[in-house]
This record gives sequence, C-alpha cells and structure tokens, in this order.
Amino acid sequence: MSLRKARTLRVGALMPAPAAYIYAEAVTTLSESGQGVAQRRRVRVGGIVQGVGFRPFVYGLARAQELGGFVRNDARGVVIEVEGATEKLDLFAAALVEQAPPLARIAALEESEIEPRGEQDFTIAQSADEGARTALVPADIATCDDCLRELFDPQDRRFGYPFINCTNCGPRFTIIRSVPYDRTNTSMASFEMCEACRREYEDPANRRFHAEPTCCPDCGPRLSLEPGQAVSLLREGKIVAIKGLGGYHLACDAANEQAVARLRERKRREEKPLAVMTSSPELLVELAPEEEALLRSAERPIVLARRRADAPIAASVAPGTEWLGLMLPYTPLHHLLCADFGGALVMTSGNISDEPIAFENEEAKRRLGQIADAFLSHDRPIERRCEDSVVRAAFPIRRSRGYAPMALPLPVSARAPLLATGAELKSTFCVVRGDQAFLSPHLGDLDTELAYSAFRTDLELYLAMLGVEPELLACDLHPDYLASKWARAQELKLVEVQHHHAHAAACLAENGETGPALALVLDGTGYGPDGTIWGGELLRCDLAGFERVSHLDPVPLPGGEAAVREPWRIAAAYLERAERPVPFPGWSRVRESLKVNAPLSSGAGRLFDAAAALLGLREKVSYEGQAAIELEQLAGHVEAEPYPCREEDGHILGADLIACVHDDLAAGRDRAEIAAAFHEGVALACVEACARAAEPRTVVLSGGCFQNLRLLASVRRRLEERGFRVLAHSLLPPNDACISFGQAAIAAYAMAR
Repeated sequence: MSLRKARTLRVGALMPAPAAYIYAEAVTTLSESGQGVAQRRRVRVGGIVQGVGFRPFVYGLARAQELGGFVRNDARGVVIEVEGATEKLDLFAAALVEQAPPLARIAALEESEIEPRGEQDFTIAQSADEGARTALVPADIATCDDCLRELFDPQDRRFGYPFINCTNCGPRFTIIRSVPYDRTNTSMASFEMCEACRREYEDPANRRFHAEPTCCPDCGPRLSLEPGQAVSLLREGKIVAIKGLGGYHLACDAANEQAVARLRERKRREEKPLAVMTSSPELLVELAPEEEALLRSAERPIVLARRRADAPIAASVAPGTEWLGLMLPYTPLHHLLCADFGGALVMTSGNISDEPIAFENEEAKRRLGQIADAFLSHDRPIERRCEDSVVRAAFPIRRSRGYAPMALPLPVSARAPLLATGAELKSTFCVVRGDQAFLSPHLGDLDTELAYSAFRTDLELYLAMLGVEPELLACDLHPDYLASKWARAQELKLVEVQHHHAHAAACLAENGETGPALALVLDGTGYGPDGTIWGGELLRCDLAGFERVSHLDPVPLPGGEAAVREPWRIAAAYLERAERPVPFPGWSRVRESLKVNAPLSSGAGRLFDAAAALLGLREKVSYEGQAAIELEQLAGHVEAEPYPCREEDGHILGADLIACVHDDLAAGRDRAEIAAAFHEGVALACVEACARAAEPRTVVLSGGCFQNLRLLASVRRRLEERGFRVLAHSLLPPNDACISFGQAAIAAYAMAR
C-alpha cells in the first residue's frame, strides 16, 4: 500500500459550550486526480466521534454515494477507508463535516490517498484498540424524543422500560471503561443482546444501528423496585434513594414540608437549597428564553431560575433565596417517575453533606441506609461518579454531567501529558494531552478522608479512560490541601501555582488567550505567597507569571475558621477598623482571639459576609456563600449610588464600605438601598484600581464572587465604559472548580516555552 499524498485538515477547535459548537474553517478535499477516476482514501477523524452515531452516519453516507470500503473505531477516534469515483469521494468528504450527527464534535481530519482495492461494498469493521488512547469520550446524553415516544407507547416492546436508549441518547461517560467505545468496553458488556435487539443493532436503517447500550426488557438491566412502588412511597412522604446515571439521588415530595425537613435532618444539610426535578417547570419558576434553552438542552443541567411566588413546593426546599435549582427528567427512569408522580420531586445528591456522591450499590446502601427509607436501584454498574451540572445565566456553577469529559482547548500545546490537581473546595482535576484539557466532573470539597479517597479513585479511572500517564504535575501552593499533598508525594516534576494566578489563567485560557492582562480575582480564600489569606486581588499577569498590583486591605479573622462560619465576627473586625461601634454582644469575648488566632485575610467574600451580617441578614452561615447570596438578593435591581472607597499604597480600604453601611443603617436608610450601594461601591473600587493600573487594557474576571450577577454586571459595565476589554467565564465556573484548568494552562505554557 503506497502513500500518494496526505494532508491534515483542521476543522476548527473542539469548543464545548452549553449552546453550540462552531467550526472555524470549511473542509477542503483532495480532488487533484480529476473527475470520474477511481480512487481510495483513508480518513482519520478526531474529536467526539465515538458513541454519537458517527459510524452509522458514515455507513449511510458511503452507501448513498455508492462507495466501497469500511469505517471502524480505534483508540484514536474513527478510521475510514473509502473507494470510488473522485467526484463522489469529494462529496463524501464535504458531507462528513457538514452533515455530521448533532452530537459529534469533529476536531480534525487526516486524509490520504492510498492504492485502490476494487472494493465496492462498504461495511462497519470490527474496532481496533491498538495504539495510544486518544479518542474522546462523549458525555451522557438526555433521553431523546424518539425514545420517549417509545417509552410511553403501550404498543412498543420497550413500553415503560427504564433503560431505553439509542444512537442519539443515553449513558456514555458513566458506563465506559476504555476506548474504543464498544459495548465490550462498557458496563453493558455483561448484558448479551437478545435477537430482537441484535437485529436493530445490525440494521443500517434502524436508529439503534451500532448503538452500544442497546437493550430491552428481555436482555437489559433490571430495577430493584418498580417505579410505581417508588412513587407510592414518595407520595407517603418517604425518602427514596434512586440510582441515576452518575450516582444516587435522594428524592422526596418537594411539596411535603415534613418530608423535606426529614431529608435535611438525615442528610445534615441545614439550609443549602435542594435541587428539584419536574416535568412542568412553568409551574415553579419564571424562565428567561436562555434559561429554558439550557433546561431543555441535551446536557439537562440544573438551572437556577427565579421561583414563582405561587410555586407548589415546600418553603424549606430553598429557604432564604428566590432562586430555585430546577432540572427536567433526563433518564427514562426519571421520566417514568415524574409522569406517574405528577408534582415536583426534590432530587439531591446521594450523600451526607460534604461527602462524595455514592455511586456503587453496596456503597450506597452502607452510606445512605440511615437517610433513605427505600432504594430504587438497578444492576447496570456506574463506572465513574458524575454529579448533576448546575448553571446560572451565562456560566456554569458546577460543570459535571452532560459536559464532562468534553475537552476544552488550551491556547498552548503541552509537550507531554500533564495533570493539574486543583483546589480544596469545589474540587476538580484536569488532564492535558497536547492542547486538549479534560476537566473532571465536580468532586465536591476535598477536606475529608472519604473525599480524598474518592479523588484518588476517580483520578485513576479518568487517567485509565484517557490512556494518559502524566509526566508533569501542577498543584496549589497551599501547604495543607490534600490534592497538593498528593501531588508533592509523587515522583514527578511539579509546578506549584498560586491560587489567584490559577483563577486568572483559567479565564485567560478559556477565552483562548495567554495574556498579558489585568485580573480581578474576587473570592473568599486562597493561599498567598506571603503566608496570608488572599481573596480580593488585582493582578497583572499572563500564563508565565503575575504581580500583585493592589488588593483589599487585610483584616483579621477572629477565631480563624470560626469567623467564616460566623460572619458577625468579620463585621466586628471591619467596624473596629472603621472606628465604628460594634453592636454584637459577643465581641468582647471573641476579641480576645485576635491575640492568638486571627489570620489576616484580604478575601472579598469576607467583605460581603461582613456587610450581610451588619444588615442583619446572616450572623451565622450553614453553607459557603450563604450570606453573600442573601445580600445579593436583598440588593436586587435597586438603583443606588456607589459608596466611596479609598485606596492607599495598593490597599483598597474595604472598611470604608462597611463604615457607610453602618452609618446609613443608623440613619434609617432602606436596607435594600444600602445593599445596592455596597455592591456598587465594591464594583467602583475594583474598576478604579484597574484604571490606576492602566495597562494592559484587557481585564479578566474570576473567582466565586463573580457568581454574583449584580457585581459581575456592574464591574463589566464600568470597565467597558472606561475603555477596557473584559473577559469573563462562560464555559467554566468562576469558582474554584476552574482552578485545575488554570493550573493546567500555566503548566502547559511553562512546558511549551
């Protein structure tokens, strides 16, 4: 077989986003041989082309053009050899990209001309698993409309079958063990297809043609409990543990106050909002068009939307907030449950708060047995845990099911595989091959032995799936982060990255840039090189390094971690700094801790906590960000002039803002106006710091505080009014979930230099 000519055809970057994927270049084809001449070409297709119906699509395309040859999966993607008249080959090559299945994401084509064989038939060949495993694994996909019609059709042989799927929908990431994506490499391997399913699987005209999870009631997985029985228990106010795609949910009647309270008590989740699943979102929330599009997308994330005042759900589902986390059913089992139940169901992660989600049957019984009254399980193994994704407005808060493990492009290519271990809260890790970054699903807070064990297990599974052995590690500077301790214990070259530099790098790299830029990074906690707690930072940076231009003036945290749980302590410290009276009765006692346990913090999150406590919103919190969330809600859309805030020697004096809050509160000003003026004051202080820095004229925004939509909008508007170009997150969460991606970008850049 002689090689006549070859070329690589780039089809744009693989760009995962909630809405669309855009191909940057048109496909060109090899047509130099003239019209009508018999020719054979080998085409290698890279990207997300396994598990999305690509081989059946190629088969149909080739047969329609009367071409011979074959298509097969291998460890790198899809290989096609196709033979026929040149003009038909050109049409085939163009259609390969232009008409690709909707779930396919083509990153590149490698096309070469080889010796013709005189082959006239076209087949789907057996997969080959030799070579490096670089094929991309698709995310799990919500049940499609065609499968739903069958699910609820009494005449269909899959009527009511909770594992119905086809080429265009169903489990992918959570059932695959390794590539190539064939049934034998998934948790469906132990379920042998019956004759009827085999006929569909082998029929080119059937939409289950080579759909690897194909099954039916005669040959597929089975439930441990009938859906109708589970619904009866839910109606009685019981809590049911339900096995989903990437782990267990804990479900109860969202309208039953006693059931919700019982779930909270058992789960040890005092006030943090609970997600709700429903088939009728219009009864619960007011949806903007973009929110509804996300809600109904194939990714099926939890979407944060404004709750209707008359929503028929218990107040304790989401206390203290007008936002409700809502998702539609995304598996056949969910559809059956919701259709039978009729109302809304609380559908929260199957864990005790702050623990990893349970995903194995025996593990779930052991860990959830004291929470759930019953288990609705099944016998199809979940290969790796994957929690529900959560999105708000234009960015995710948690990027997990439906999005992981889709690759994100880096603006530089790493010369060797690398792994970034991320942060402690909102933990993720990131694996890099070349210019592709594979962010893990959400892991939770990595601060317990159980969470640390889950981190190591999930990491091992992820590396095996991708076929990667990292040669370089990147981690956070913090000396006590468990993920960083793990990285330091490995016998590999290590890059340690400052927390807020990683935030800035994540935003830069997500937007396809390497810098330089100014970076406003506002969050609660990050380890600074000076040993203090950073979190209200203006950096001048690129992917190579950073300098701290200015920052919030550090204040002591009386009692350390206790101050994070009790924001009144921070308010008291700020008031004392502002030379204002402290109204909190416990201050005289707590003030003594300033002598022994009061680390300095420049965290913007702590500044928001202080304002919330002073306004009487929240003196104690039960989950991260609770006080700031309620402060944002109080401010709403109220118009207010910003409070003034000085900067001295690079220190932004947050105490000025707290002094204004105190003085206006004492004068009897409306609390919503005070909250609004505080928000605008923070935004103005940040923008004026950027104006003083002057250069570069690009500003990136990152950190958990930028999940606050009012703050984000005000900072962006004010920066743009002053002529700055603003970059923010849209594919990644602004919170610490993006840290591993930023670490990966910095390490890849260092490797490429």
